[in-house]
Amino acid sequence: MRITVTVDGTQYSDEVEPRTLLVHYLRETLGKVGTVIGCDTSNCGACTVHLNGQSVKSCSVLAVQADGCEITTIEGLARDGQLHPVQQAFHDNHALQCGFCTPGMIMQSIDLLADNPDPDEKAVREGLEGNLCRCTGYQNIVRAVRDAAQHMSPGAGPEAERVDGSGVREPSAIGGE
Repeated sequence: MRITVTVDGTQYSDEVEPRTLLVHYLRETLGKVGTVIGCDTSNCGACTVHLNGQSVKSCSVLAVQADGCEITTIEGLARDGQLHPVQQAFHDNHALQCGFCTPGMIMQSIDLLADNPDPDEKAVREGLEGNLCRCTGYQNIVRAVRDAAQHMSPGAGPEAERVDGSGVREPSAIGGE
């Protein structure tokens, strides 16, 4: 079966087996290895990507179900050499140890912040409850998400811009102006 998808801004058209999972298509066909295979049962969230702007666990979506869709992976977040604000916040707050869960955590965090631009600690923990981390204890992850919220435009998705302390958008950050 032939599918056409836009992944990280680039359109691809490929033949896929109807049973191919989106995570395997992204990794094996497109080389998007930042999308991690953690459990293949949708329990860990390591494979989280954005499908038409919403986070999904790509191990629970067939590639054929993504036909005609826009997909954003962890590799598609940085713009012009600048990390996405959530990526930067994870770096600044040491919100990773082994890094295995990090791509999925970041993708889910972006979706969380698009829905709730100023979450408290409880909202962050609830918003990330489908993503598992076996190393960090979540403290720095929660701190990173809350820090990112302070540097993002309300409701921002993958094209988010960093905001300085006065609320003014910094044009050199994500995407430029």
